[in-house]
Amino acid sequence: MDKKFTMHLDVDAFIPATDKEKEYMVQMRPSSTFFQDGIRRLKKNKVASASFIIIVLITLVSIFLPLFWPYSYDKMLGVNPGRPVDASYNNLAPFTYGKTELKKIDAGEKVFPHVFGTDSSGRDYFIRVVYGTRISLAVGFFASIIVLIIGMTVGSIAGYCGGKVDLIIMRIVDIIYSLPDMLLVILLASVLKLTLAPVLEGTILERIGTNIISLFIVFGILYWVSMSRLIRGQILSLREQEYVLASQAAGAKGSWIIRKHLLPNCISVVIISTALQIPNAIFTESFLSFLGLGVNAPMPSLGSLASDALNGLSTYPHRMVIPAVVISLIVLSLNLFGDGLRDAFDPKLRS
Repeated sequence: MDKKFTMHLDVDAFIPATDKEKEYMVQMRPSSTFFQDGIRRLKKNKVASASFIIIVLITLVSIFLPLFWPYSYDKMLGVNPGRPVDASYNNLAPFTYGKTELKKIDAGEKVFPHVFGTDSSGRDYFIRVVYGTRISLAVGFFASIIVLIIGMTVGSIAGYCGGKVDLIIMRIVDIIYSLPDMLLVILLASVLKLTLAPVLEGTILERIGTNIISLFIVFGILYWVSMSRLIRGQILSLREQEYVLASQAAGAKGSWIIRKHLLPNCISVVIISTALQIPNAIFTESFLSFLGLGVNAPMPSLGSLASDALNGLSTYPHRMVIPAVVISLIVLSLNLFGDGLRDAFDPKLRS
């Protein structure tokens, strides 16, 4: 007789489940935070992960390689005090040597090769590219931090306060949007060259020059407006939530609510915007250095190296190709990593 139509109890249905059956029937995902969820999705994105590895490798090389590299970025190899200039070191091709080095090799000594050759002044080109990468990355990261701090502060105040405060801040933002950034960089560089140059003598900032300082000032004046608008929009949508109203009813101050409730809920937007701001700052610095508004010589930058290579483009094309490839690789990797962060942390893009 079929058990479906009997009134007798099925004793087999009351047998305790085994551990394997419990694992099969109760499939619970371990608890995780928003940040852990985003990191897990980011790791699954192979393009973003590879881009992050490239960025880390380039950063580590630019920081630590000059510590043990035998050549300096400003040392002219063919110039020795009390001796005539040895022009054989100028414009060396990759993995070639000057006359003095060839004599040392013939004598059985080991000479470290010039991986990318030398420039027109006899300076090792590889270490100059490494230093140029360090300068470009430092400008990109520090400029993004400046944009982040100013944009986050102004945007959160405008979004939380609203009313006349928001209206005044947004009109200031509209005015700043209309200012030409390149013209401001040129004007500031010209003014600071006269006013700050005597003050910076003998300091570390003298090597960087007033042009880079003016670039940081322009980033602090102009480039925060997009970040502030983005954060303002997020806070406008969050300030009406129940937890914000409960904090206000409990007597919490506005600054505490912004720090503890609003900004933590905007952290995904902040991370994504900052990551996408870095390649923009690097490209701007490289472009200005190409125009001669970057670091002071002999300190190299990727843009200044590409600009100097224009004179011998037909004879030594590798001196233009190498910094251009490094700039492209850094900007492309940062953009792809920023896109990966957006896909991983933006709740609207979750599948």
